[in-house]
Amino acid sequence: MKVSTENLGGCQAVLTIEAEASELDKSLNEAYHHLVNEVSIPGFRKGKAPRAILMQHVGKKSLLGEAFEHLIPQLYKQAIESQELEPIARPEIEIIQTEPLVFKARVSLKPEVKLGDYHSIKLKPAPAVKIARKEIAAAMEEFRARQGTWVPVERPVELGDLVTIDVEANVDGKPWLNHKGVSYEVDKNSSSPVPGFASHLQGAEKNKEVTFSLTIPGDYPIKELRDKESYFKVTVSEIKGKQLPELDDEFARSAGYENLANMKKKVAADLRAQAEASNRSELRQKALDALVEISEVDYPLILEDEEIMGLLRDESQRLGFTELAEYLKRSNKTEEELKQELRPIAKKRLIRSLVLEKLAEEEEIEISSSEVDNKVSEIANSAEDKEQAAQFFSLPQVRQSIEQSLRTQKTMDRLLQIAIGNGEVTTKEE
Repeated sequence: MKVSTENLGGCQAVLTIEAEASELDKSLNEAYHHLVNEVSIPGFRKGKAPRAILMQHVGKKSLLGEAFEHLIPQLYKQAIESQELEPIARPEIEIIQTEPLVFKARVSLKPEVKLGDYHSIKLKPAPAVKIARKEIAAAMEEFRARQGTWVPVERPVELGDLVTIDVEANVDGKPWLNHKGVSYEVDKNSSSPVPGFASHLQGAEKNKEVTFSLTIPGDYPIKELRDKESYFKVTVSEIKGKQLPELDDEFARSAGYENLANMKKKVAADLRAQAEASNRSELRQKALDALVEISEVDYPLILEDEEIMGLLRDESQRLGFTELAEYLKRSNKTEEELKQELRPIAKKRLIRSLVLEKLAEEEEIEISSSEVDNKVSEIANSAEDKEQAAQFFSLPQVRQSIEQSLRTQKTMDRLLQIAIGNGEVTTKEE
């Protein structure tokens, strides 16, 4: 076998591989022995026809194809080992000629990351968190609202009410909504059935029809309705307002606290912890951005394409599509248009990931089995079905994903510790 390598840049190379005559002949002989036992040839028992007769019967092209199916992978493997290459995906194979066999293998190679001097990155620690009284009051009101109960009221509809409605809607004279007795929470930020619908119910009286029109957004899931005027008829048959509990010791005890003062202290502590975690996350991102800025990253385009496909799958699942193909069909854009939109995001995510992985190698950051076990227990114990959760998290691929997540967190914490430089930031799971 003869091999020559051309470096294309971008972590890609092309190997030109030529088989020796003896290698090809050996492979042809193996192909002959395989085919002669599979093919029935008149005048010969199975497995007894000479090679020349078999070739006449099946054609030389078929025999060569059978030989190449086994020979090409063997020669490719030998070639990458001899050239000391680290492919990360299957090669693109192009056969240049058959006798002698010459083929090209386009190879995507392991990314190359050269970190900048990350010890020179300096950030100021976040200032001490102060929680204002109004923030505590707002959190208490939010908690109180969650504990409220719906009670019938005799007044016009207000934002925040829960109403029962009959609704009809048409576009271009054709109905597209016709529901009766529907429960609907009048939230001004709701986009159901279309943005602005809830606001038009404000002031509606029970058993009196309300009519209005709204323009359906251009990104509405139903293509046929996009950017069209829809006319609505709505009748409210029941109005309920939310009755909130009093903020007193009894309310606090019902929520699991000793008294109202104790509850407020715990709410303040939770708000402080959330703010500190947010500040820490922001600092970690700043440190990572600074490291990316001073580092050099080279990778094959296939990794960017894989990242884009991952983003597309995530988005389709977020919108409730079980199949990516269905999401692409309903998006009103071509697959290529969506990929081009996502490419900058994919590129940024990929570079960050590669830089962090290199930093983890440099700093020799590892995650022990006990750390994975602790995280698994933490997640499983918070699940409703703990037994089912434990089975799920025992899967090797799930544990590997958790291990990678913990390693990323620990790596970012280590970078932040270096950037702040005073040792006050400790590594912990968040």
